[in-house]
Amino acid sequence: MNKIFLCALGFVVLSCGPSKMLVTPEIQTSSDNKPVEELTIAKEENVAKTLKYLTSDELEGRDSGSKGIEKASVYLENILRENNIKPYFKTYRDTLSNFEKTSYNIVGYIEGTDPKLKNEFVIIGAHYDHIGKIAAVNGDDIANGANDNAAGTTAVSEVAKYFGQSKSNKRSLLFVFFSAEEKGLLGSKHLAAKLKQQNMNLYFMFNYEMVGVPMQNRDMLMYITGFGKSNMAAKMNEYSGEKLVGYLPIETKYMLFRASDNFPFYDEFNVPAQTVSTFDFENFQYYHQPDDEFELMDTKHIANVVNKTIPVLEKMMNAPTKEIKLNVK
Repeated sequence: MNKIFLCALGFVVLSCGPSKMLVTPEIQTSSDNKPVEELTIAKEENVAKTLKYLTSDELEGRDSGSKGIEKASVYLENILRENNIKPYFKTYRDTLSNFEKTSYNIVGYIEGTDPKLKNEFVIIGAHYDHIGKIAAVNGDDIANGANDNAAGTTAVSEVAKYFGQSKSNKRSLLFVFFSAEEKGLLGSKHLAAKLKQQNMNLYFMFNYEMVGVPMQNRDMLMYITGFGKSNMAAKMNEYSGEKLVGYLPIETKYMLFRASDNFPFYDEFNVPAQTVSTFDFENFQYYHQPDDEFELMDTKHIANVVNKTIPVLEKMMNAPTKEIKLNVK
């Protein structure tokens, strides 16, 4: 999550240890009445594999423009390529125009299957950068960024695998791994402005941020930022048949709607663009610290987040009309 916004707001993380409570998946059906278990592809072992690599010391904290994030870029490009997802531009790499070091968003594309709806786009994203090397704690100076935001990146990679293989999207999809989020949302600002200039018909943007550990004592799996900005939360819960997402008051206090990569798309396109998260300021104490490590992540929880959101996203992107709408002020 973007440090510039949070630090400006006097962000303080409460000191509670990481949770091990799991949310047990329920049997649901998709729009074609197949059990969700048959449709989802996010297996815990696959989540763990991707997450472990992205958080490894070899990547040195994935600072934008570094050798470490270059390795992450190649890894994510390979996931897209191996799952039949094409580059949206000439290559998967979208070079940032607003950052002094050469940095890339990684952008994959799946054309929609409906002759008319394919002209409308849905963006699913997460930032894959982090803050690199910082002041050492107990001899460790690498901020591996497991929860922030290798967990969200891993979630997007699993969603991409599903749609890359199923090709069940009527609208066209972009899967975006954003760089330089930690520098002030630079990757998403660059891409949102670029796509707006190209007159993209964007329906909605959906972002994953810090989904590495579950919340405790909440009546929802995730919260959504900018809860009152649109009916996205209500529609997600309607499509899932349960309270999948909800409102967390502290996200309003810290203006988290503006603190992640959803915001530039809302700002440029004036369409629903929101972030889901399970970091509630009480369940994880190592924000922007070296101890934000793979070992503290709950990979079953991350797989559950993906497997709960895939059928909902499928219904959202395949609705015959644009059912997700901004709320009138």
